[in-house]
Order: sequence, then C-alpha cells, then structure tokens
Amino acid sequence: MATNRENKPTFEEAMEELERIVKKLEEGDVPLEEAINTYKKGMELSKYCHEKLKNVEEQLAEVVLENGKKQPFSIAEEE
Repeated sequence: MATNRENKPTFEEAMEELERIVKKLEEGDVPLEEAINTYKKGMELSKYCHEKLKNVEEQLAEVVLENGKKQPFSIAEEE
C-alpha cells in the first residue's frame, strides 16, 4: 500500500482496506480475537475516511475569488 509522507494511506487506499475488512467480517469465519482486532482496524479506517471527507467539505465550503478574497460557496437553485 502506497502512503503519503506522513505514512498514512490515501483516502482511496483506506476505503479499499475498509471494504476488505467489512467483507472479511461479513463472512463470519474469523476467530474471535482476530475479528475484534479487525473490527478495531475498520473503525480506525472509518474515522480516518470521515475526517478526510470532512476536511475536503470544509475546503470546498469557500471559494477564492480572483481578487484573493474568500467567499462562501453556494449553488443557486433554479426555480
């Protein structure tokens, strides 16, 4: 798994790993100790992905205008 300079996976890598974990746990033939550790890892990845999405959402909430000023981003709904 490739990682960025902070040794953290990319969002896509974390999601792929989370999907593998969910599939493994859904199969149900995992020993209890392994299932607990796998579940914990899945929860960590879930939190990591959620934080990444929240960060991107915050970045997209504002746009930088040509004059360098920030303005809240909104999409006008057509009636």
